[in-house]
Amino acid sequence: MDSQENLQPINRPERHQNPNSKTYLLVSILILFVAISFTFTKTDYYKIQLLRHKFSSHSNIFQAFLEFLAPTQKPRKTQTPKPISKPPYCVLWMAPFLSGGGYSSESWSYILALHENVKSPLFRLAIEHHGDLESLDFWEGLPVSTKNLAVELHQTECTMSKTVVICHSEPGAWYPPLFETMPCPPGAYQNFKAVIGRTMFETDRVNAEHVNRCNKMDYVWVPTEFHVSTFIESGVDPSKVVKIVQPIDVKFFDPLAYKPLNLDSTGHLVLGARTNSLNSKFVLLSVFKWEYRKGWDVLLKSYLEEFSGADGVSLYLLTNPYHSDGDFGNKIVDFVENSDITKPVTGWAPIYVIDNHIAQTDLPRLYKAADAFVLPSRGEGWGRPIVEAMAMSLPVIATNWSGPTEFLTEENSYPLAFDRMNEVTEGPFRGHLWAEPSVSELRVLMRHVMNNMDEAKARGKKAREDMIRRFSPEIVANILADAIQNILEKSND
Repeated sequence: MDSQENLQPINRPERHQNPNSKTYLLVSILILFVAISFTFTKTDYYKIQLLRHKFSSHSNIFQAFLEFLAPTQKPRKTQTPKPISKPPYCVLWMAPFLSGGGYSSESWSYILALHENVKSPLFRLAIEHHGDLESLDFWEGLPVSTKNLAVELHQTECTMSKTVVICHSEPGAWYPPLFETMPCPPGAYQNFKAVIGRTMFETDRVNAEHVNRCNKMDYVWVPTEFHVSTFIESGVDPSKVVKIVQPIDVKFFDPLAYKPLNLDSTGHLVLGARTNSLNSKFVLLSVFKWEYRKGWDVLLKSYLEEFSGADGVSLYLLTNPYHSDGDFGNKIVDFVENSDITKPVTGWAPIYVIDNHIAQTDLPRLYKAADAFVLPSRGEGWGRPIVEAMAMSLPVIATNWSGPTEFLTEENSYPLAFDRMNEVTEGPFRGHLWAEPSVSELRVLMRHVMNNMDEAKARGKKAREDMIRRFSPEIVANILADAIQNILEKSND
Protein backbone atom coordinates (compact mmCIF):
# COMPACT_ATOMS: atom_id res chain seq x y z
CA MET A 1 0.00 0.00 0.00
CA ASP A 2 1.37 3.43 -0.90
CA SER A 3 1.92 5.84 1.96
CA GLN A 4 -0.08 9.04 2.17
CA GLU A 5 3.10 11.00 1.31
CA ASN A 6 3.55 9.04 -1.90
CA LEU A 7 0.06 9.95 -3.05
CA GLN A 8 0.93 13.62 -3.08
CA PRO A 9 2.23 15.53 -6.12
CA ILE A 10 6.01 15.62 -6.37
CA ASN A 11 7.36 18.50 -4.31
CA ARG A 12 9.75 20.11 -6.75
CA PRO A 13 11.30 23.01 -4.81
CA GLU A 14 9.49 26.31 -5.30
CA ARG A 15 6.94 24.75 -7.58
CA HIS A 16 3.27 23.73 -7.50
CA GLN A 17 2.67 25.73 -4.34
CA ASN A 18 -0.58 27.63 -4.68
CA PRO A 19 -0.81 30.54 -2.23
CA ASN A 20 -4.36 31.55 -1.45
CA SER A 21 -3.57 35.16 -0.87
CA LYS A 22 -4.60 37.55 -3.68
CA THR A 23 -2.02 39.94 -2.29
CA TYR A 24 0.69 37.39 -2.96
CA LEU A 25 -0.44 37.05 -6.57
CA LEU A 26 -0.59 40.80 -7.13
CA VAL A 27 2.88 41.31 -5.65
CA SER A 28 4.24 38.52 -7.81
CA ILE A 29 2.64 40.06 -10.90
CA LEU A 30 4.17 43.42 -10.01
CA ILE A 31 7.63 41.88 -9.62
CA LEU A 32 7.27 40.16 -12.98
CA PHE A 33 6.08 43.38 -14.62
CA VAL A 34 9.16 45.23 -13.37
CA ALA A 35 11.44 42.44 -14.58
CA ILE A 36 9.79 42.42 -18.01
CA SER A 37 10.17 46.17 -18.36
CA PHE A 38 13.87 45.93 -17.56
CA THR A 39 14.52 43.28 -20.21
CA PHE A 40 14.11 45.91 -22.89
CA THR A 41 16.55 48.38 -21.36
CA LYS A 42 18.96 46.53 -19.07
CA THR A 43 21.42 43.64 -19.23
CA ASP A 44 20.75 39.97 -19.85
CA TYR A 45 20.67 39.45 -16.08
CA TYR A 46 16.97 40.28 -16.05
CA LYS A 47 16.28 37.96 -18.96
CA ILE A 48 17.93 35.12 -17.06
CA GLN A 49 15.69 35.88 -14.09
CA LEU A 50 12.65 35.73 -16.35
CA LEU A 51 13.83 32.45 -17.80
CA ARG A 52 14.20 31.02 -14.30
CA HIS A 53 10.81 32.42 -13.39
CA LYS A 54 9.20 30.70 -16.37
CA PHE A 55 10.47 27.38 -15.02
CA SER A 56 9.68 28.05 -11.37
CA SER A 57 6.70 27.19 -9.22
CA HIS A 58 4.79 30.32 -10.23
CA SER A 59 4.94 30.02 -14.01
CA ASN A 60 1.17 30.50 -14.04
CA ILE A 61 1.68 34.07 -12.79
CA PHE A 62 2.92 35.16 -16.22
CA GLN A 63 -0.37 34.10 -17.78
CA ALA A 64 -2.23 35.84 -14.96
CA PHE A 65 -0.23 39.00 -15.68
CA LEU A 66 -1.17 38.89 -19.37
CA GLU A 67 -4.80 38.39 -18.52
CA PHE A 68 -4.58 41.28 -16.06
CA LEU A 69 -3.40 43.57 -18.89
CA ALA A 70 -5.79 42.24 -21.54
CA PRO A 71 -8.55 40.05 -20.16
CA THR A 72 -9.93 37.57 -22.64
CA GLN A 73 -13.57 36.62 -22.88
CA LYS A 74 -14.10 33.00 -22.04
CA PRO A 75 -16.00 31.04 -24.69
CA ARG A 76 -19.57 30.10 -23.89
CA LYS A 77 -19.96 26.45 -22.93
CA THR A 78 -22.07 24.51 -25.38
CA GLN A 79 -21.57 21.04 -24.01
CA THR A 80 -19.59 19.24 -21.37
CA PRO A 81 -16.28 18.11 -22.86
CA LYS A 82 -15.34 14.45 -22.53
CA PRO A 83 -12.56 13.82 -20.01
CA ILE A 84 -9.17 13.19 -21.62
CA SER A 85 -7.62 9.89 -20.65
CA LYS A 86 -4.11 10.37 -19.25
CA PRO A 87 -1.39 7.73 -19.12
CA PRO A 88 -1.22 6.20 -15.63
CA TYR A 89 2.50 6.86 -15.05
CA CYS A 90 4.88 9.77 -15.30
CA VAL A 91 8.54 10.06 -16.35
CA LEU A 92 10.17 13.09 -14.73
CA TRP A 93 13.34 13.89 -16.69
CA MET A 94 15.68 16.13 -14.72
CA ALA A 95 18.59 17.54 -16.75
CA PRO A 96 20.36 20.82 -17.66
CA PHE A 97 17.74 21.58 -20.30
CA LEU A 98 18.42 25.32 -20.30
CA SER A 99 22.22 25.30 -20.21
CA GLY A 100 23.59 24.11 -23.55
CA GLY A 101 26.54 21.70 -23.50
CA GLY A 102 26.70 17.94 -23.80
CA TYR A 103 24.19 16.82 -21.18
CA SER A 104 21.77 19.53 -22.29
CA SER A 105 21.79 18.60 -25.98
CA GLU A 106 21.64 14.91 -25.12
CA SER A 107 18.66 15.32 -22.81
CA TRP A 108 16.80 17.33 -25.42
CA SER A 109 17.51 14.67 -28.03
CA TYR A 110 15.85 12.06 -25.81
CA ILE A 111 12.85 14.23 -24.96
CA LEU A 112 12.22 15.18 -28.60
CA ALA A 113 12.65 11.58 -29.73
CA LEU A 114 10.06 10.35 -27.21
CA HIS A 115 7.64 13.23 -27.78
CA GLU A 116 7.63 12.91 -31.56
CA ASN A 117 7.86 9.15 -32.05
CA VAL A 118 6.13 7.28 -29.22
CA LYS A 119 2.35 7.21 -29.59
CA SER A 120 0.02 6.26 -26.74
CA PRO A 121 2.75 5.51 -24.17
CA LEU A 122 2.07 4.21 -20.68
CA PHE A 123 3.65 7.37 -19.30
CA ARG A 124 3.51 11.12 -19.73
CA LEU A 125 6.63 13.27 -19.81
CA ALA A 126 7.66 16.00 -17.38
CA ILE A 127 10.91 17.96 -17.33
CA GLU A 128 12.79 19.93 -14.70
CA HIS A 129 15.97 21.97 -15.12
CA HIS A 130 18.73 20.44 -13.01
CA GLY A 131 22.53 20.59 -12.96
CA ASP A 132 24.33 23.34 -14.86
CA LEU A 133 23.40 27.03 -14.87
CA GLU A 134 20.99 28.45 -17.43
CA SER A 135 22.33 29.97 -20.67
CA LEU A 136 20.26 32.73 -22.21
CA ASP A 137 22.06 32.36 -25.55
CA PHE A 138 21.21 28.67 -25.68
CA TRP A 139 17.56 29.24 -24.77
CA GLU A 140 17.10 32.02 -27.31
CA GLY A 141 18.74 29.88 -30.02
CA LEU A 142 16.27 27.02 -29.59
CA PRO A 143 13.47 26.57 -32.15
CA VAL A 144 10.16 28.06 -31.03
CA SER A 145 8.55 24.62 -31.08
CA THR A 146 11.15 23.33 -28.60
CA LYS A 147 10.64 26.31 -26.29
CA ASN A 148 6.89 25.74 -26.32
CA LEU A 149 7.39 22.05 -25.58
CA ALA A 150 9.71 22.92 -22.69
CA VAL A 151 7.05 25.07 -21.04
CA GLU A 152 4.37 22.47 -21.68
CA LEU A 153 6.34 19.56 -20.22
CA HIS A 154 7.49 21.62 -17.25
CA GLN A 155 3.84 22.08 -16.28
CA THR A 156 3.12 18.34 -16.23
CA GLU A 157 1.98 17.23 -12.79
CA CYS A 158 3.39 13.97 -11.44
CA THR A 159 2.57 11.84 -8.40
CA MET A 160 5.53 10.28 -6.59
CA SER A 161 4.29 6.73 -6.41
CA LYS A 162 3.52 6.71 -10.14
CA THR A 163 6.73 8.38 -11.30
CA VAL A 164 10.03 7.22 -12.77
CA VAL A 165 12.69 9.89 -12.20
CA ILE A 166 15.65 10.19 -14.57
CA CYS A 167 18.63 12.11 -13.15
CA HIS A 168 20.46 13.12 -16.32
CA SER A 169 23.71 14.69 -15.14
CA GLU A 170 27.06 13.87 -13.61
CA PRO A 171 26.59 11.96 -10.34
CA GLY A 172 27.83 14.86 -8.21
CA ALA A 173 24.49 16.55 -8.93
CA TRP A 174 22.45 13.59 -7.64
CA TYR A 175 20.88 13.60 -4.19
CA PRO A 176 22.51 14.82 -2.04
CA PRO A 177 24.16 17.19 -4.55
CA LEU A 178 27.77 18.26 -4.08
CA PHE A 179 27.01 21.74 -5.45
CA GLU A 180 24.04 24.09 -5.56
CA THR A 181 21.36 22.62 -7.80
CA MET A 182 17.89 21.16 -7.52
CA PRO A 183 18.45 17.70 -6.02
CA CYS A 184 17.65 14.66 -8.13
CA PRO A 185 15.58 12.81 -7.22
CA PRO A 186 13.55 15.59 -5.56
CA GLY A 187 12.87 13.52 -2.46
CA ALA A 188 13.68 10.13 -0.97
CA TYR A 189 14.74 7.52 -3.54
CA GLN A 190 12.24 4.94 -2.32
CA ASN A 191 9.24 7.26 -2.77
CA PHE A 192 9.32 6.86 -6.55
CA LYS A 193 8.44 4.04 -8.90
CA ALA A 194 12.11 3.97 -9.91
CA VAL A 195 15.08 6.32 -10.04
CA ILE A 196 17.50 6.18 -12.97
CA GLY A 197 20.91 7.83 -13.25
CA ARG A 198 21.87 8.81 -16.79
CA THR A 199 25.56 9.67 -17.01
CA MET A 200 28.91 8.99 -18.68
CA PHE A 201 32.64 9.59 -18.20
CA GLU A 202 35.53 10.40 -20.50
CA THR A 203 38.23 8.43 -18.69
CA ASP A 204 39.04 4.76 -18.07
CA ARG A 205 37.14 4.54 -14.77
CA VAL A 206 34.55 5.94 -12.36
CA ASN A 207 35.76 7.32 -9.02
CA ALA A 208 34.64 5.78 -5.73
CA GLU A 209 32.22 8.56 -4.77
CA HIS A 210 30.44 8.32 -8.10
CA VAL A 211 30.35 4.51 -7.91
CA ASN A 212 28.52 4.81 -4.57
CA ARG A 213 26.04 7.27 -6.06
CA CYS A 214 25.44 5.01 -9.07
CA ASN A 215 24.74 2.06 -6.78
CA LYS A 216 22.01 4.05 -5.00
CA MET A 217 20.12 4.22 -8.28
CA ASP A 218 17.73 1.50 -9.44
CA TYR A 219 19.36 1.68 -12.87
CA VAL A 220 22.29 3.50 -14.45
CA TRP A 221 21.93 4.31 -18.15
CA VAL A 222 25.16 4.79 -20.11
CA PRO A 223 25.54 5.47 -23.86
CA THR A 224 28.14 2.93 -25.06
CA GLU A 225 29.70 -0.47 -24.55
CA PHE A 226 32.83 1.38 -23.45
CA HIS A 227 30.89 2.76 -20.48
CA VAL A 228 29.23 -0.54 -19.65
CA SER A 229 32.72 -2.01 -19.23
CA THR A 230 34.31 0.89 -17.34
CA PHE A 231 31.39 1.33 -14.94
CA ILE A 232 31.22 -2.37 -14.05
CA GLU A 233 35.00 -2.65 -13.73
CA SER A 234 34.93 0.37 -11.39
CA GLY A 235 32.43 -1.30 -9.05
CA VAL A 236 28.96 -0.33 -10.26
CA ASP A 237 26.49 -3.18 -9.79
CA PRO A 238 26.31 -4.97 -13.20
CA SER A 239 22.57 -5.57 -12.80
CA LYS A 240 22.00 -1.80 -12.77
CA VAL A 241 24.02 -0.83 -15.86
CA VAL A 242 22.06 -0.51 -19.12
CA LYS A 243 23.26 0.79 -22.48
CA ILE A 244 20.94 3.40 -24.01
CA VAL A 245 22.54 5.01 -27.06
CA GLN A 246 22.01 8.67 -27.95
CA PRO A 247 19.76 9.75 -30.81
CA ILE A 248 20.80 12.21 -33.50
CA ASP A 249 18.12 14.21 -35.29
CA VAL A 250 18.93 13.16 -38.85
CA LYS A 251 16.09 15.28 -40.24
CA PHE A 252 17.44 18.42 -38.60
CA PHE A 253 21.04 17.54 -39.47
CA ASP A 254 20.36 16.89 -43.15
CA PRO A 255 22.96 18.22 -45.63
CA LEU A 256 20.35 18.54 -48.37
CA ALA A 257 18.24 20.94 -46.32
CA TYR A 258 20.75 23.77 -45.86
CA LYS A 259 22.99 26.25 -47.56
CA PRO A 260 26.48 26.77 -46.07
CA LEU A 261 27.03 29.38 -43.37
CA ASN A 262 29.21 32.30 -44.48
CA LEU A 263 32.39 31.54 -42.55
CA ASP A 264 34.08 34.78 -43.66
CA SER A 265 31.64 36.80 -41.56
CA THR A 266 31.60 34.31 -38.69
CA GLY A 267 35.17 33.44 -37.75
CA HIS A 268 38.03 35.81 -37.00
CA LEU A 269 41.60 35.14 -38.09
CA VAL A 270 44.14 34.43 -35.33
CA LEU A 271 47.04 32.98 -37.34
CA GLY A 272 48.18 33.02 -40.99
CA ALA A 273 46.94 35.10 -43.90
CA ARG A 274 43.24 35.65 -44.51
CA THR A 275 41.69 33.62 -47.30
CA ASN A 276 38.23 33.56 -48.79
CA SER A 277 36.55 30.40 -47.48
CA LEU A 278 34.64 29.98 -50.73
CA ASN A 279 37.94 29.83 -52.59
CA SER A 280 39.72 27.64 -50.05
CA LYS A 281 40.81 24.30 -51.38
CA PHE A 282 39.92 22.58 -48.13
CA VAL A 283 38.05 23.70 -44.99
CA LEU A 284 38.55 21.79 -41.73
CA LEU A 285 36.11 22.30 -38.85
CA SER A 286 36.41 21.40 -35.17
CA VAL A 287 33.75 21.98 -32.49
CA PHE A 288 34.65 21.74 -28.78
CA LYS A 289 34.79 23.53 -25.46
CA TRP A 290 38.24 24.86 -24.66
CA GLU A 291 39.73 22.27 -22.35
CA TYR A 292 42.82 20.07 -22.47
CA ARG A 293 40.73 16.91 -22.78
CA LYS A 294 39.53 17.99 -26.22
CA GLY A 295 43.05 17.78 -27.66
CA TRP A 296 43.15 21.28 -29.14
CA ASP A 297 46.93 21.22 -28.66
CA VAL A 298 47.21 18.01 -30.69
CA LEU A 299 45.05 19.53 -33.42
CA LEU A 300 47.06 22.77 -33.64
CA LYS A 301 50.42 21.00 -33.66
CA SER A 302 49.35 18.48 -36.31
CA TYR A 303 47.69 21.10 -38.51
CA LEU A 304 50.53 23.64 -38.38
CA GLU A 305 53.23 21.03 -38.94
CA GLU A 306 51.41 19.45 -41.87
CA PHE A 307 50.06 22.48 -43.74
CA SER A 308 51.32 25.89 -44.77
CA GLY A 309 49.86 28.98 -46.36
CA ALA A 310 50.53 27.45 -49.81
CA ASP A 311 48.17 24.50 -49.26
CA GLY A 312 44.92 26.45 -49.58
CA VAL A 313 43.57 24.89 -46.40
CA SER A 314 41.77 26.64 -43.51
CA LEU A 315 40.98 25.47 -39.99
CA TYR A 316 37.89 26.83 -38.20
CA LEU A 317 37.45 26.28 -34.47
CA LEU A 318 34.00 26.72 -32.91
CA THR A 319 34.79 26.86 -29.21
CA ASN A 320 33.66 28.29 -25.90
CA PRO A 321 35.22 28.73 -22.45
CA TYR A 322 35.46 25.92 -19.94
CA HIS A 323 36.58 27.20 -16.54
CA SER A 324 38.70 29.78 -18.37
CA ASP A 325 38.44 33.13 -20.12
CA GLY A 326 37.48 33.38 -23.78
CA ASP A 327 40.66 34.92 -25.18
CA PHE A 328 41.26 32.01 -27.55
CA GLY A 329 43.25 33.99 -30.10
CA ASN A 330 46.01 34.80 -27.62
CA LYS A 331 45.92 31.26 -26.24
CA ILE A 332 46.62 29.92 -29.74
CA VAL A 333 49.38 32.44 -30.43
CA ASP A 334 50.99 31.71 -27.04
CA PHE A 335 50.84 27.97 -27.72
CA VAL A 336 52.54 28.36 -31.11
CA GLU A 337 55.22 30.72 -29.78
CA ASN A 338 56.06 28.34 -26.92
CA SER A 339 56.13 25.24 -29.13
CA ASP A 340 58.83 23.77 -31.33
CA ILE A 341 56.74 24.23 -34.48
CA THR A 342 58.72 25.94 -37.27
CA LYS A 343 56.95 28.57 -39.33
CA PRO A 344 56.84 27.50 -43.02
CA VAL A 345 58.51 29.66 -45.67
CA THR A 346 55.09 30.26 -47.26
CA GLY A 347 53.56 31.26 -43.91
CA TRP A 348 51.21 29.62 -41.44
CA ALA A 349 48.13 27.82 -42.68
CA PRO A 350 45.27 30.04 -41.48
CA ILE A 351 43.37 29.36 -38.27
CA TYR A 352 40.03 31.03 -37.55
CA VAL A 353 38.16 31.07 -34.25
CA ILE A 354 34.38 31.24 -33.95
CA ASP A 355 33.82 32.20 -30.33
CA ASN A 356 30.44 33.88 -30.67
CA HIS A 357 27.36 31.81 -29.97
CA ILE A 358 26.02 29.88 -32.95
CA ALA A 359 22.29 29.29 -32.52
CA GLN A 360 21.19 25.69 -32.56
CA THR A 361 19.16 26.44 -35.68
CA ASP A 362 22.34 27.49 -37.53
CA LEU A 363 24.56 24.55 -36.55
CA PRO A 364 23.75 22.46 -39.66
CA ARG A 365 24.79 25.39 -41.86
CA LEU A 366 28.14 25.51 -40.06
CA TYR A 367 28.82 21.84 -40.77
CA LYS A 368 27.64 22.37 -44.34
CA ALA A 369 30.36 25.00 -44.84
CA ALA A 370 33.18 22.52 -44.06
CA ASP A 371 34.86 19.81 -46.12
CA ALA A 372 35.81 17.65 -43.14
CA PHE A 373 35.45 17.50 -39.35
CA VAL A 374 38.31 16.76 -36.96
CA LEU A 375 38.42 16.23 -33.18
CA PRO A 376 41.52 14.55 -31.64
CA SER A 377 39.97 14.31 -28.19
CA ARG A 378 41.65 12.45 -25.32
CA GLY A 379 38.30 11.11 -24.17
CA GLU A 380 34.59 11.53 -24.95
CA GLY A 381 31.42 10.47 -23.21
CA TRP A 382 29.69 10.30 -26.58
CA GLY A 383 31.02 12.96 -28.92
CA ARG A 384 27.92 14.86 -29.97
CA PRO A 385 29.62 17.18 -32.51
CA ILE A 386 31.12 14.08 -34.12
CA VAL A 387 27.74 12.44 -34.75
CA GLU A 388 26.27 15.77 -35.89
CA ALA A 389 29.05 16.04 -38.48
CA MET A 390 28.49 12.41 -39.50
CA ALA A 391 24.76 13.02 -39.92
CA MET A 392 25.69 15.94 -42.19
CA SER A 393 27.72 13.49 -44.36
CA LEU A 394 31.04 15.05 -43.43
CA PRO A 395 34.16 12.90 -43.45
CA VAL A 396 35.20 12.70 -39.79
CA ILE A 397 38.59 12.25 -38.14
CA ALA A 398 38.22 11.44 -34.43
CA THR A 399 40.15 9.57 -31.75
CA ASN A 400 39.34 5.87 -31.74
CA TRP A 401 38.86 5.53 -27.98
CA SER A 402 36.12 5.98 -25.36
CA GLY A 403 32.57 6.95 -26.42
CA PRO A 404 33.12 7.34 -30.20
CA THR A 405 34.11 3.68 -30.53
CA GLU A 406 30.34 3.03 -30.44
CA PHE A 407 29.94 4.47 -33.95
CA LEU A 408 33.35 5.04 -35.62
CA THR A 409 34.34 2.45 -38.24
CA GLU A 410 36.88 2.28 -41.06
CA GLU A 411 33.97 2.43 -43.51
CA ASN A 412 32.17 5.53 -42.15
CA SER A 413 35.04 7.69 -40.83
CA TYR A 414 38.78 7.99 -40.23
CA PRO A 415 39.40 6.60 -36.72
CA LEU A 416 42.49 8.26 -35.24
CA ALA A 417 45.02 6.02 -33.49
CA PHE A 418 46.49 7.00 -30.12
CA ASP A 419 50.11 6.58 -29.07
CA ARG A 420 49.52 5.55 -25.46
CA MET A 421 47.34 5.99 -22.38
CA ASN A 422 48.28 9.00 -20.26
CA GLU A 423 47.44 9.82 -16.66
CA VAL A 424 45.11 12.72 -15.96
CA THR A 425 47.22 15.16 -13.93
CA GLU A 426 44.65 17.66 -12.67
CA GLY A 427 40.98 18.16 -11.97
CA PRO A 428 38.45 15.77 -10.41
CA PHE A 429 39.68 12.81 -12.49
CA ARG A 430 43.34 13.08 -11.49
CA GLY A 431 44.97 9.66 -11.61
CA HIS A 432 42.56 8.28 -14.22
CA LEU A 433 43.80 7.39 -17.70
CA TRP A 434 42.81 8.65 -21.14
CA ALA A 435 44.19 8.40 -24.67
CA GLU A 436 47.01 10.48 -26.15
CA PRO A 437 46.09 10.95 -29.84
CA SER A 438 48.87 10.49 -32.37
CA VAL A 439 50.14 13.78 -33.84
CA SER A 440 51.88 12.02 -36.73
CA GLU A 441 48.81 9.92 -37.57
CA LEU A 442 46.56 12.98 -37.48
CA ARG A 443 48.85 14.74 -39.95
CA VAL A 444 48.63 11.77 -42.31
CA LEU A 445 44.83 11.54 -42.06
CA MET A 446 44.17 15.25 -42.62
CA ARG A 447 46.41 15.26 -45.70
CA HIS A 448 44.86 12.02 -46.94
CA VAL A 449 41.31 13.34 -46.65
CA MET A 450 42.21 16.56 -48.47
CA ASN A 451 43.90 14.65 -51.31
CA ASN A 452 41.21 11.96 -51.60
CA MET A 453 37.92 13.80 -51.43
CA ASP A 454 35.97 11.26 -53.48
CA GLU A 455 36.85 8.55 -50.97
CA ALA A 456 36.21 10.93 -48.07
CA LYS A 457 32.77 11.87 -49.40
CA ALA A 458 31.91 8.19 -49.74
CA ARG A 459 32.77 7.65 -46.07
CA GLY A 460 30.71 10.71 -45.17
CA LYS A 461 27.74 9.27 -47.07
CA LYS A 462 28.15 5.96 -45.22
CA ALA A 463 28.34 7.88 -41.94
CA ARG A 464 24.94 9.45 -42.52
CA GLU A 465 23.47 6.09 -43.48
CA ASP A 466 24.77 4.61 -40.21
CA MET A 467 23.37 7.50 -38.18
CA ILE A 468 19.94 6.96 -39.75
CA ARG A 469 20.04 3.20 -39.32
CA ARG A 470 21.31 3.07 -35.73
CA PHE A 471 20.68 6.40 -34.01
CA SER A 472 17.72 8.15 -35.65
CA PRO A 473 15.12 9.45 -33.14
CA GLU A 474 12.50 6.84 -34.01
CA ILE A 475 15.00 4.02 -33.42
CA VAL A 476 16.21 5.35 -30.06
CA ALA A 477 12.71 6.38 -28.98
CA ASN A 478 11.61 2.75 -29.22
CA ILE A 479 14.68 1.64 -27.23
CA LEU A 480 13.84 4.22 -24.55
CA ALA A 481 10.13 3.43 -24.43
CA ASP A 482 10.83 -0.31 -24.14
CA ALA A 483 13.33 0.29 -21.32
CA ILE A 484 10.87 2.48 -19.39
CA GLN A 485 8.01 0.05 -19.93
CA ASN A 486 10.14 -2.84 -18.66
CA ILE A 487 10.97 -0.83 -15.55
CA LEU A 488 7.29 -0.08 -14.92
CA GLU A 489 6.35 -3.74 -15.39
CA LYS A 490 9.07 -4.93 -13.01
CA SER A 491 8.08 -2.36 -10.38
CA ASN A 492 4.50 -3.66 -10.51
CA ASP A 493 5.50 -7.29 -9.92
